[in-house]
Formats: sequence, C-alpha cells, structure tokens
Amino acid sequence: MAKTFSALEKNILKAKGLTDAQLKKLAKAGIHSREDFKTVGDAATLADLVAGITKDTAAAVLAWATGGSAPATGGGAVVVESADAVYCIHCRTKQPKDYNSGDLCVSCGKQAEPILACYWCSSSGPGKFCRQCGAEFVATSELDLAVHLKREGLSKDEVPKKLKAMSAADKEALWGRIRKSRG
Repeated sequence: MAKTFSALEKNILKAKGLTDAQLKKLAKAGIHSREDFKTVGDAATLADLVAGITKDTAAAVLAWATGGSAPATGGGAVVVESADAVYCIHCRTKQPKDYNSGDLCVSCGKQAEPILACYWCSSSGPGKFCRQCGAEFVATSELDLAVHLKREGLSKDEVPKKLKAMSAADKEALWGRIRKSRG
C-alpha cells in the first residue's frame, strides 16, 4: 500500500495554503510523503505538477516539506561582508583571506588594489587612505592639483573634498595656475 499523508501532515499542508482538492491533485501527481517533495525539488516544478497552486504556496509547502525556511517576502538574501574584504578594482572578484597589498588578482591577474601616491606626505600605498598620515588618496590624474591646494593652505581633510566639488572648468583654471607657477 502506498504511503499517504498523516492527518497532521494534511492539516499542515492546508495551513500552508493547499485546499482539499489540491491535496487530491498531489496524490494524483504521485506526491504521497515529505520525501516525494524532495524529489520535486523546487516551487516552480510543484506549481507545474499541481494546477491551481500559486508559486508562493508551493514555496511555503516545499520549505516545510524539505525542512527549509519559507522565503522572506519583499527581499533577497542578506550578505554580510567582512570589513577586511578586498575586491579587485578591475573585475570585482573578492580576494582570498591571505591577500596582501600589491598582490595580483586571483581571477584576472591584474593588480587588485592600485598603489596611489599621497599628496600630503608623498608616501604611497594601496587603499583609500594613506597609511602614513591618514590623508584620503586622490586620483593620480589630480595629484598635482591636490599638492597645489596643499601649498595654498588647505587642510588635509579639505583637499579631497574641494577636488570632488570642483567642476571641470575650475580644475582647468587651477591647472593654469600650476603651469604659470612652473614656467
């Protein structure tokens, strides 16, 4: 004799959203136990096998039958990354835990983090901030502009903010002042 759902299992399936008619359709489809749900595999397949079951109901039934949890409505999975995680700037691949500054990316083979020069203390290093003085790095193309702003008396924290706030015309005018001072 084929296995059938117990009275408790039938009540649970009804609580998950199935009707008596849908329970009969489960039996006709060959689903007689929790093990059979594991064979079905996913909610879309269950919804295809038994007409009238919504994908949400199918997901709730499968979550119960396979021992998983029902999916949260309105959102995806939450991923918590470590604060020391390093991603390649070229291909966005996460680098392994034994990664050191200057290493090449395990995926694309390029340098994962650029080595930038500091406008404040002239040291260089990877990351977003200088490890010697704590100044925020600026793009290499704006290094001369940052050094000029430092010489004009701006503080360490104001230089990157001012560069980000400057328009292309303002930067070109500053380049003109730099060329005059060199010439």
